[in-house]
Amino acid sequence: MTLVRRLPLRVWAWTAVTLVVAAVAVLLWRTSDVAATSRTTAAPAAVPDETPAAELAQAWSAATGPAPRQAVESGRVLVTDEHGVAMLDAATGDEAWHYRRANATLCDATAVDGIVVVAFRTTGRCNELTGLDASTGAREWYRNVRFRTDVDLASTDQILLASSPTGIVTIDPAGDNTRWRYAPPEGCRIVGSDVGGSGVVVLQRCSGLAAVQVRLLDGFAGDVIWTRDLDVGDATPRLAGVDRLVDVVVGDRVHVLSPVDGTPLGEVPLPALPAGSEAATEPLQQVGVDDVALLWARGQLLALDQATGLPRWQVPARGLPATGDGGAVTVPEEGAFVQRDLADGTELARWSTADAVPAGGRTSLVGPVVVYVTPAQVSAHR
Repeated sequence: MTLVRRLPLRVWAWTAVTLVVAAVAVLLWRTSDVAATSRTTAAPAAVPDETPAAELAQAWSAATGPAPRQAVESGRVLVTDEHGVAMLDAATGDEAWHYRRANATLCDATAVDGIVVVAFRTTGRCNELTGLDASTGAREWYRNVRFRTDVDLASTDQILLASSPTGIVTIDPAGDNTRWRYAPPEGCRIVGSDVGGSGVVVLQRCSGLAAVQVRLLDGFAGDVIWTRDLDVGDATPRLAGVDRLVDVVVGDRVHVLSPVDGTPLGEVPLPALPAGSEAATEPLQQVGVDDVALLWARGQLLALDQATGLPRWQVPARGLPATGDGGAVTVPEEGAFVQRDLADGTELARWSTADAVPAGGRTSLVGPVVVYVTPAQVSAHR
């Protein structure tokens, strides 16, 4: 006869508890941010010290959306999708690294100072902000936030701006600390905001006033530098940009304000609308370089002098040019990317292309590659 020894009851109890704990752990892991996050890293990009060829062809294109205002950083191209971001090789379009969250929705992204900043929504608000090294994809910082779902991220050197109709906040992109917040006065709402070399500008409308208030804030301290009332009647004002000059578009005219004290420098008429376009939806873009504000609107590029606000030169263009050192800019034009002298617009070099250049994009040079980014697509020409 074989005797079977029964296990003590406490052993069965501990076994059952262990199995339950293991099952719960597996369930928690499967539903955790760790399991839902897909991320890769890469070595920094090597950018050849070359200029574009005389004849360019589209090397690759990729869908993106919403396209970050600053899409080229650390020698690579930033693209976005519903659940995250990826950095692509400028020459080939191959993915270098990515950061995606299956359990979150991307609210917006931008790149500045070697950091890619992404805002995610996992609740009813955009509640997570992450900073990634643009060169490698390594996570630099993470913090919880309470942004609205319509938050817009913009950036300039050392400043990250998160804006919405109810308020704005600035954050140090190299870290995760909040610098300052701004909420409009009672009875007012924000109808536009932007950040650039002049600081942070807010457009706000207040009940009972026909004028719109243009307010410049110090980008680092948040102090109000000046406030200017702009009589716009029933028109809807739009902020074109705050690099070198503060430009507000009302109807068919650009109101040019000095970034020093808000003094009106004059009004610049906009070019005629292209056939089939509507003024309320026609895009506006601006970038500053040296002492010039480059404004793109209605198929034209206007180089506005920072001291006078008057156009130095104007040429037909498909979007904003690439800026850089050496007093030259590279303008996307019909059938070519044209390098022009910043002082007077004189043509210095021409890189022709048989490929279509869509309207409303931003141009960047990455060695011999011309990168062109529209709100929905990135393309590279070499």
